[in-house]
Amino acid sequence: MTHARTPSGFASAIVSAYHMRGMNPQEALDAAVLTPGELHPDSRITADQLERLSNHAMRELDDEALGWFSRRLPWGSYGMLCRASLPSATLGIAIARWCRHHNLIAQDVELSLKADRHLAEVRIEEKRDLGILREFCLVSLLRNLQGVASWLGDTRIPLIDVEFPFAAPAHAESYRYLFDGPASFGAELTTLRFDAAYLALPVLRDDAALRQMLRRPLPLMVRQYRRDRLLSREILRLLGDMPAASADELAEKLNLSTRSLHRHIKQEGTSFQALKDLSRRRLAERLLASTPWPIKRIARECGFDAEASFVRAFKSWSGQTPRAYAVNARQGRSVHAKA
Repeated sequence: MTHARTPSGFASAIVSAYHMRGMNPQEALDAAVLTPGELHPDSRITADQLERLSNHAMRELDDEALGWFSRRLPWGSYGMLCRASLPSATLGIAIARWCRHHNLIAQDVELSLKADRHLAEVRIEEKRDLGILREFCLVSLLRNLQGVASWLGDTRIPLIDVEFPFAAPAHAESYRYLFDGPASFGAELTTLRFDAAYLALPVLRDDAALRQMLRRPLPLMVRQYRRDRLLSREILRLLGDMPAASADELAEKLNLSTRSLHRHIKQEGTSFQALKDLSRRRLAERLLASTPWPIKRIARECGFDAEASFVRAFKSWSGQTPRAYAVNARQGRSVHAKA
């Protein structure tokens, strides 16, 4: 069942954008199965209705900003921002690029990323009066950036909190569905805060994935991104230092129950054994390629009690024996050095 939790005021803002252009919003309302009578201040619409309304309006107005700014952002503008952020090595670089390039195409607001060791903040400074579209604009900018960043890293970025510079609206309770962190109002600037650890995560998407996403990009703005891979990455980091660690030992380090650990990583689409195998394989490949150690010692370093078990596991991972991998890796490095 789809719940109607999105403030209808956002749909009203889109209707206002039509009126500002002297255009009729009826086709867009029909596409979202909405009537003008449903757009009263106390009503709610579904995320699907907002997506369909926004999609139709962006194309018909040829403005992906839906009237927020003093100049239109023609269809494809936010796709261009995604392409500019895609080559980034980390989410921190990608978000900084998104902010910088957004400032080039829309000078009515200025986006910036600030971070220290623990906290990351995305701030929006308003450069002109955004008028009746102010709330819809600021909320959408944060949702859009959070959604794209989550998509780039294929991880849900949970929020510490969000702040807005306007008074609490009548539908303030809806903000708990719009953002997964506490929302407050009457602040100096629009600010979104999250754990700075997410800035170090790698960008996992490529151009093919981007083309696929751009066929239907609006869910990133109107729906929460659910997949969170941060726990898996933290487990891989710990396994790099403790290759023989059990799920119980890692759960204790992470202040989780073992059951919760298994449940969370299952939701991330993996398992503890798969993460352990990946960590062991990475360590084994590095040691085989860079040390003259005997296979028995490398097996022990990777957390195996018996050399034969390590050989079987490595062959299942790579399709070759550890000895063959070591020879090939060293020959390749030698050829590269001579070149």
